[in-house]
Amino acid sequence: MAHKKGVGSSKNGRESAAQRLGIKIFGGQQCVVRQRGTKHNPGNNVAIGKDDTLYALVDGTVNFHKGKYNKSVVSVIPNAEA
Repeated sequence: MAHKKGVGSSKNGRESAAQRLGIKIFGGQQCVVRQRGTKHNPGNNVAIGKDDTLYALVDGTVNFHKGKYNKSVVSVIPNAEA
């Protein structure tokens, strides 16, 4: 039996999975902003989770604009009911 670990196995196993951060908009369905810290801040009809994820509270059009102190703000403009 070998008394030393194989060289390859002791160098492996330290890669962590990607965190999948960024702006998620799929087929006009829903918008979620996954982020670390508040690069984008919540505006009208947008809430923030404990991991700083932004998500829409109503269906509508996503609007990025600058807010107080020139910070990025994400708002949702509700769809007009027809």
